[in-house]
Amino acid sequence: MADRGVGMKRIMFKDENRGGFTLIEVLIAIFLLVIALVGLASVTVSVIKGNDLSKMLTTATTRAKDMMEEIKHAGATATGYDALASGSDTVETLYTRQWTVGAVGAAAPENDTTQMKKITVTVTWTWNGQSHNVTLNTIVSRPSS
Repeated sequence: MADRGVGMKRIMFKDENRGGFTLIEVLIAIFLLVIALVGLASVTVSVIKGNDLSKMLTTATTRAKDMMEEIKHAGATATGYDALASGSDTVETLYTRQWTVGAVGAAAPENDTTQMKKITVTVTWTWNGQSHNVTLNTIVSRPSS
């Protein structure tokens, strides 16, 4: 049993035959991964901000439409639009609505006997330090008396 080791060969590995990555390769891979993740994070932040602005724009448009419909409903009488000449209010402490009901064309509002009225509703709000607004306009026919 003593001569079993005599016939075995020793296998030696040279350094250039070893597989694996060097430290520089690993650092470069980590650097590229970090750059990709930072880029992805910035895009994600932009998308979130865009969604937030879109939500606020939709809410403001809905608030303007609601006021427009309210004015149109209240003005269903012959003198209704004259009583709603202008006004403003605050909705949800963030949105400020302003509306005007006036003459169409060159007729002066105080002498307005035209059958048509122009309704303008503007909703303003501040987001990210900037003022934004939505304005809706329509022309309605004054009901005959």
